[in-house]
Amino acid sequence: MRYFCLALFAAAIGCNQSYTAIPIAMTPVVHPGTPETAGTTEPKTTSRPNAVASSEEQAVEKSTGEEPAFEKIELTRRDWKKRLTVQEYRILREKGTERAFSGKYDHHFEQGAYVCAGCGLVLFESDAKFNSGCGWPAFYATKAGDRVKLTPDLTLGMVRTEVTCARCDGHLGHIFNDAPQTPTGQRYCINSVSIKFVPKAKLPNDQAVIDPDKLDENDAAK
Repeated sequence: MRYFCLALFAAAIGCNQSYTAIPIAMTPVVHPGTPETAGTTEPKTTSRPNAVASSEEQAVEKSTGEEPAFEKIELTRRDWKKRLTVQEYRILREKGTERAFSGKYDHHFEQGAYVCAGCGLVLFESDAKFNSGCGWPAFYATKAGDRVKLTPDLTLGMVRTEVTCARCDGHLGHIFNDAPQTPTGQRYCINSVSIKFVPKAKLPNDQAVIDPDKLDENDAAK
């Protein structure tokens, strides 16, 4: 009888673990054309069915052990509302989403880079942009591994991985592992409102942050 009770107890624990396990988010993949990306073009996922994920596995932000090339920015809610448009605030600070096929950068393929609309951190390069047909701008890699943070998102009854700016924590979109036609297999699905475009001719060399307020309106609107 004692062994029978122990078996039942073990089975109960196993059921609870399968309920509490959460999917592990993907590791950020940086643009394969940059020097710091050597050996990181393969998408990485971790899976442990029927087991509680460890704290290390739940930490989805990539840690390089190096100091980032930028300083974090933290503003009050009032300051963000002054800095951003109504639409930018709704998406960047309140985690909203623009309508599919409505964003200005969905079919935008000029040469240059895309910076965070909230703080100017260079997030993506045009070489990593592709037409996924999803209705939002899509990239298969970030500019560098320290530019975004990935966080499990279980809202709206779905299991997704949120992408936020590593400098200001602004909501950018989500990342999906559904792009086998790309070098990484990943699709960063990003809101156009969350980013601004800087043409290649106006990109400062090796500068991690570009002030979006100083961008020419024509450049940002292209």
